[in-house]
Amino acid sequence: MIVGPIAHIDLGALRHNLAVCRAAAPSSRLWAVIKADAYGHGMGHCAAALEAADGFAVARVQEALGLRAIGIDKPLLVLEGAASEAELGAVLSLQVELTVHSSRQLDLIRTQLRANPPPRPQRIWLKLDTGMGRLGLQDAEAVALIERLRTRTSPLELAGIMTHLANADDPTHPMTASQCEQARALAERFGLPLSIGNSAGILAHPAARSDWVRPGIMLYGGSPLLGQAAAALDLRPAMTLTSQLIAVRELPAGAAIGYGSTYRCPQPMRVGVVAIGYGDGYPRHAPTGTPVLIRGRRAALLGRVSMDMISVDLRQIPAATVGDPVTLWGQGLPVEEVAEQVGTINYELLCRIANRVRLVYDEQAPGGRL
Repeated sequence: MIVGPIAHIDLGALRHNLAVCRAAAPSSRLWAVIKADAYGHGMGHCAAALEAADGFAVARVQEALGLRAIGIDKPLLVLEGAASEAELGAVLSLQVELTVHSSRQLDLIRTQLRANPPPRPQRIWLKLDTGMGRLGLQDAEAVALIERLRTRTSPLELAGIMTHLANADDPTHPMTASQCEQARALAERFGLPLSIGNSAGILAHPAARSDWVRPGIMLYGGSPLLGQAAAALDLRPAMTLTSQLIAVRELPAGAAIGYGSTYRCPQPMRVGVVAIGYGDGYPRHAPTGTPVLIRGRRAALLGRVSMDMISVDLRQIPAATVGDPVTLWGQGLPVEEVAEQVGTINYELLCRIANRVRLVYDEQAPGGRL
């Protein structure tokens, strides 16, 4: 047995969750968001499993280059666009679609294309800031850029308008409707395709089910909605993170556990040591009481998380022994529950999985981590 954490990836769950997305937005085309190494699941394998998507969306040019390098030839959308001449020079020949969220980006692209005319028009999406306050054009800026593009001969093709929802995880928040209305009005004014829906928008906001949607966390089986479990949304966890017990200790009452001695045994206790820690991406700030699964039963984290180990309470699992598998989240223990206990979100737990955690897939597929 090789000791250490393993992230078991269920590629069938990815396909199931993609089907849930299709059913929720049957009239929309779909960018499957596989940025951040497919939310920690391995971009290459996930791209192969999500082949039925209409295209893939990534955050950065480097991610798009990696996908092209392993032979992924589906449409790609770079959500942050290109930030420099070097990035544009690397990506323009690959027929990757680019988001434009500033006039500076558009000027960079036009300059590059004049110097190196492409064989086909470069497709761009204008990003509208409807309230996220992060990246994006104001309405007047977007109108000016659209009119510039339509009044000049250009090697650019305006693929559509997109925006990003700030509060879609709360189905009752009024801002989502106003964001959708603002983006839709601009797209309809110029007869352009529209992309709004993220995972939460797709599931909870009909107005966000636009021409193109961009599901992310739901593809990996995480709930995008506040207070709603993934299982209730018919989403299946794609990642189950496991490790093993590497020691079982019999500690006396009063014994301290871990750095800072933040936990002391209230009575004689069986305590297990699990081979996982913040060096593997398990959150250091996970408090005493955070659940794990051993032999199908819950056990509680004790004391501080170390770089390579955690300690757990085995008082209710007397048969637990060295070598037993331990589930940190996934099948039987929703990642949302762990995230809530830790004080973070499911996205962060999945994305922070370290490179030394082995990714093991239930099917053979090309790629993996990029």
